[in-house]
Amino acid sequence: MKIYFDNIATTMVHPDVYKYMLPFLSDNYGNPESLHFFGDESRTIIESSRISVAQLINAEPEDIIFTSSGTEANNLAIKGVAEARLSIGKHLITSSIEHFSVLHPYKRLEKLGYEATYLPVDRFGLVNPDDVRKALRKDTILVSIMHANNEIGTIQPIEEISKVIKENSKAYFHTDAVQSVGYLNVDINEMGVDLLSISAHKFYGPKGVGALYVRKGTKMLPLIEGGVQENGRRAGIHNVPGIAGMGKAAEILKDKRKEWVTHLISLRDPLVKGITNLVEKVYFTGHPQQRLPGHLSLCVEFIEGESMLMLLSTKGIAAASGSTCTSRALKASHVLTALGLPAEIIQGSLVLSLSPDNQYSEIEYFLKIFPEVVNRLRNMSPLYTKYLKEKGV
Repeated sequence: MKIYFDNIATTMVHPDVYKYMLPFLSDNYGNPESLHFFGDESRTIIESSRISVAQLINAEPEDIIFTSSGTEANNLAIKGVAEARLSIGKHLITSSIEHFSVLHPYKRLEKLGYEATYLPVDRFGLVNPDDVRKALRKDTILVSIMHANNEIGTIQPIEEISKVIKENSKAYFHTDAVQSVGYLNVDINEMGVDLLSISAHKFYGPKGVGALYVRKGTKMLPLIEGGVQENGRRAGIHNVPGIAGMGKAAEILKDKRKEWVTHLISLRDPLVKGITNLVEKVYFTGHPQQRLPGHLSLCVEFIEGESMLMLLSTKGIAAASGSTCTSRALKASHVLTALGLPAEIIQGSLVLSLSPDNQYSEIEYFLKIFPEVVNRLRNMSPLYTKYLKEKGV
């Protein structure tokens, strides 16, 4: 049995999306900028997909810029706005638990003379809107707060934060909605954001294509120059097959999301209950209610996340972790650290993220295998041995 519980990393391409993309990998291969019928075919599908993506988030098609990924969309939003608004100010605000495609651009801008404020979060990973208000200044030009966190699943109060920003400053508001679009009702007008990033491969579309929503009137300079594509806002030949797939995935998601979310919750809740009943010394992370429907994050004391992943993989279970080696980083998860968790707890991080294709039989299989994996690793842990001795076991 092979079970995929790592949908925060990427989702599978929906079969209908795959079929829809095929002609644009073979017969319909024209450059969208070419002034002949081959170009017309490609240009038509790009604009059709732009409409589908816009409808997914209740935006206008002309406000959608296609990119290569959510990472590029975040970089374009942050660096593009920072450069365009340089004459107004150089102060930026974000949270301490953002994706690195937000945090790294902020660090780069700091080296260029900008000033950044990194807001703390509470033990559930929530940003306090009042902290945003306190951090705003006359020279604040951009606030970037993610909609939902990939590691802990917590959903931020974007509407409240937007209201605070609009009432107290002239700063633009950007949100990284890469993890949320596939599971939440994302409406740019209800959220009150000026810029919003998404990525197709997080909602059953292909890898290598994303989009940035930019509200009309929002000043932003291009990150990539040298072409007229996307009205000069993002140069480079379009990834026509990818954009076609993203548009199709957006259509399917808009139709199926409610059904999928109900299914995800029906799997996640017994998973939480089962882990709680079967394994001691487990700490669930993120907000218990205000979280993504198919997302579960926890830390298992006395063992390492990487070791759990390796043993789970040998049993046919794919999962993720925020611990040191798993993320190919040299330090523990900045997200879990921001929650105030001690290093010895963080190292046992495990993230399980479900998809509509997962079934209850897979939950049952996981709950059979997981305690065995934990027990095997704890039996090799000197920390666990010490714990048992202190308990008198």
